[in-house]
This record gives sequence, C-alpha cells and structure tokens, in this order.
Amino acid sequence: MTDISDTGASRQPIDRSRLIFWGVAALTTVLVAGPIVPIVIQAFLDKPLYDSSAGLTLGNFTRLASEPGMARVFFNTLYFGLLTMVLAQVFGAVMAVLVGRTNLPGRSWMGEVFIWPLFVSNLVIAFGWFTMYGPSGFMTLAAKTYLGAAPWNLYTVTGMGIVAGLSQAPLTYLMCLAAVTKADPQLEDAARSAGAGPFRALWSVTIPMIRPAVIYSAVLNFVVGIEMLAIPLLFGGPSGIQTVTTFLYDKGINAAVRPEYGIVGAAAILLLILVALLVWLQGYLMQASGRFVTVRGKASRPSILDLGKWRWPAFAFVFAFIFFTILSVFGGIFMRSAVTFLTPLIPFWKVLTTANFDLVFESSTYVRSIVNSVLVSTIGAAIGTFFICVIALVARRSEFRYRRPLEYVALFPRSLPGIIAGLGFFYAVIWLPGADMIRGTILVLIIAFMVRYIPVGFGAIAPALAQIGEELDRGSRISGADWWTTVTRIIMPILKPALFSCYALLFIHFFKEYVTAAFLYQPGSEIIGTTMLQLVAQGDNGPVSALATIQVIITALFVIIARRLLGAKIYG
Repeated sequence: MTDISDTGASRQPIDRSRLIFWGVAALTTVLVAGPIVPIVIQAFLDKPLYDSSAGLTLGNFTRLASEPGMARVFFNTLYFGLLTMVLAQVFGAVMAVLVGRTNLPGRSWMGEVFIWPLFVSNLVIAFGWFTMYGPSGFMTLAAKTYLGAAPWNLYTVTGMGIVAGLSQAPLTYLMCLAAVTKADPQLEDAARSAGAGPFRALWSVTIPMIRPAVIYSAVLNFVVGIEMLAIPLLFGGPSGIQTVTTFLYDKGINAAVRPEYGIVGAAAILLLILVALLVWLQGYLMQASGRFVTVRGKASRPSILDLGKWRWPAFAFVFAFIFFTILSVFGGIFMRSAVTFLTPLIPFWKVLTTANFDLVFESSTYVRSIVNSVLVSTIGAAIGTFFICVIALVARRSEFRYRRPLEYVALFPRSLPGIIAGLGFFYAVIWLPGADMIRGTILVLIIAFMVRYIPVGFGAIAPALAQIGEELDRGSRISGADWWTTVTRIIMPILKPALFSCYALLFIHFFKEYVTAAFLYQPGSEIIGTTMLQLVAQGDNGPVSALATIQVIITALFVIIARRLLGAKIYG
C-alpha cells in the first residue's frame, strides 16, 4: 500500500518536469524558427507573403543575380568584412599582449578605456567618427588647416573598413586578453633564458599560444563586418556604395513605392547561409584548441614582461590608438551635442548651447524613444534572463531526451544577423494569424531582441552552471524533490552572480540594438537607435549627438551599477 502511494506521489513531479522540458523546447524552436521560416518562404514566392494569390517561383534569385551592380554589392561586402577582420585582429591582439603581459605604463586605465566601444552601438560609434573624421569633421578641418589636407577619406569601402576594423579591435582585445593572461610564463622564461628579447619572446611564444582566441575572434569580426549596417549606411550611402545589409535596408524599407519582398528574401537567405557557414567554420577551427592549453592543475602566475627601453614608445603607440579611435570619437559626440556647430577654428566654449538637448526633451517622439529603450532593455533583459536560464538548465542539467538538440537550436541565433532577424519577425507578424496584434509594439521588439541574444545569455550562464556539482541535484532528487523544485531552490540561488551578469549583458545589448528594430518599429514604439537612424538620414546632427550622448550616459551609469552593486561580470 505504501509503495503504491509513493509511486503515485512521484508521478506528478515527473509529469510537471516533462511538461516544462517539452514546453521550453517547443517555445525555443518556435521563437528561433519564427524569423527564419517566413524569409525562406518569401524568397520562393512571386508576391508578398501576405498575398493569398502568391505562387512558388525561383525568379527572385534570377532577379537578384541580374540586379544592376549586385556583383559589386557582394564584392563590397566581402572586402569590407575582410578589412574589418584584419585590422581588428592586428590591433586588438597587439593591444591584448601589451596591456595584459607587459609593464606598459598606464595599462590598467588604458585597458578599461579600450573596451568602451563595446558598450554602445555601431551607430553611435559611426556618428562619432563622422563628427570627427567626416568631410566637415573636427579632426578633418584641423588637418586641412594645419597640414594642408586630411590623409583619410571615409567615404570609400577602404575607409569604411578602417573605421569598422578599428572600432571592432576592442572585441579582439577582450577575447585575446583572457588567453594572454593565462599563458604559461615558464615558456616565456625559457625563451628569455635562451637569449630572446621581450618582443621575440612575445612573438615566438605568447602570440602563437593565443591562436584559438585569434581564430575565434577573427571569424566573429568577419561576421560582424558583413552584417554591419551603421558604418556602410552612414559612409557608403552618400557615395553610392552598397553592401548586402544596406541593400536589404534600402529595398526593404526605403523602397520608394513598394518594398521588393522577393529580392529581399533571396538576398537575406544568401546572407544567412554565408553567416551560418562562417559560424560553422568557427566551431570547426576551434576543435583543435586543446593543443594550446597551458593552464593545468599546477597553479602558475603569469609574469609581466619588462619592455625595457621600449616601454614609453609602446605607451605612445597604445595611447595614440586610444586617443584617436576612442577618446576623440566619444569626445566628438559629447562636444557636438553641446554646441551649435563644431569646428577647430572657433573654441567650442564660445558656441556652447543646450538647444540640442532642449529639442530632444521637448519632442514627445524623442522622449518616447528614450523611455521605450529603457523599458525594452529593463523588462526584456529580465524576461530573457529567466527564459535563457531555463533553457540552460534543461539543456545542461536535466534528463530531457532532446537536451542536446535544444542547445543547438538555442545557439543558432549566433548565425542570425540582426537585419535578418528584424526582417524575419516583420514577415512573421504580418503573416501568422493573430501575430499582427503585437505589430508596432515594444513587445515584438523584446521578443526579437531576446531571440537574437539567446547565445549571449547562454554563454554567461552555462560556464557557471558547469561549476556546480551534480551531486547537489542528485541529493535533492533522492530527498524527493522533482527537477523544477531542485533547480529553483538549489541551482538558481547558486547561479545568482551569473544571472546578474546575464541580465547586465542583455540590458546592454538590448539598449544599443537598432538594426533588428529597423523593420519592426512604428510610431509609438521608437527606440533611440531607430530615431537616430531617421535623424542621420535627415542630416539633423544636433539631435543625433544629443541622443547618442544620452545613450552613452545611461549605459555608463548602468555598467557602474551592474559592476559595483550587482557584482555583474560584463565582458570579462
């Protein structure tokens, strides 16, 4: 009698757990497939997706291939992505070695400043470069005044690639920094004892050991380059230079009469396939990363290499890079927001004004975009953290039969460029029955952002989850608790620091996102990024700089609070 009672009592928790497993798997699959399936279908239809008379066709790909200048568009995209990758890898890796393993003067504060661009959108960075290095930029005018000419032109594919590469160098820096600080110092000591100088030791020993980080970040930066919108739009648009992303943006949003959905769908599929192949290549190249492991069970403390007489030349190089690519870019945004016009010919304090901020705060549209950005980031990050946490728990700490496929599905958005995610959700909400009710609301923005950044949150939670011993799960289950009770009462409280980090990362990514929202927002659901896109197109640089400054200030305040009060780990 007791056995029957016990058996009956144990069925309900198992049923609840299975319900959660299947529910999470189904919801994740639907959300991830949601923006992809409509694009694939649209690519093979001769009319818009919502048109009931649409028929199957391969003509969209033929039209895309015969589109005037399409070969140039793909060449520009690949060249832009490659140049972005090369410059980001060279400067990022060098900075990681100098800051992480040498006695470079000021390396602590310069290392902090170096990662600033990661906290704001490429749109803000692009506008900062435009303000300082554009045709009428502060630095450009200064160079023309004192040097006779400016030795740069950002309105070319090469100029765009330089801006993007230097802006992406902090990403490479951050990924290589972790590897460089964990390299076995005994290997470098052996090289030095054999007569190698500090730079030879770095080149022959340290840099080869960070090859996995260099490979990983290289593919990632190439992907970022080919899916980037802001820099090609801001600098390529006026020159008539197009990449795949600006082509999709122009055909999907800026089409004069009717968006060309078929061609847009075909181009989006090609971009999606390319990015997916690159992400697969990234994983394939990382399979042999175990050959580069130098941190074993024996504790070792990384040594700091003495640069000797090269300390100050190295400092000058690093400081110059930070000053011209980060400090001046952010400084240009701040100064432009506080003046009527920015020029080196007139001291900026003589043209100070609050007019730009007055214009922003007196406009209901601009204020609403700020409020919406904060709401989407605050609420969306909370919902996303919980959802991603449950996905990680089911994928990594459950007996669910399909937990591995669930993880693959959850991580697939790594291959989903923001412009395709936005385009796909746009198709979905006008195609799926009942989905139109969330069209043009901040809810669809939250869902789209959350899906795109599932891999980011998963990457913050999964490593911490792996450090929690499975004996805690077994002990709880032996005591009679079901899976859900175990993870909510034991595992999640231990994961609290990782959950804070996940929330902080999602907040930052949601707050700076603009590409995904470009196809989804409507009047009333604007966010800072989409409002800035409109203003940039109109040439209203004053309000753009004010909104960019507000975005930077809010982000900075959040990062400080997240680090000091929540103890969140943000970008290492």
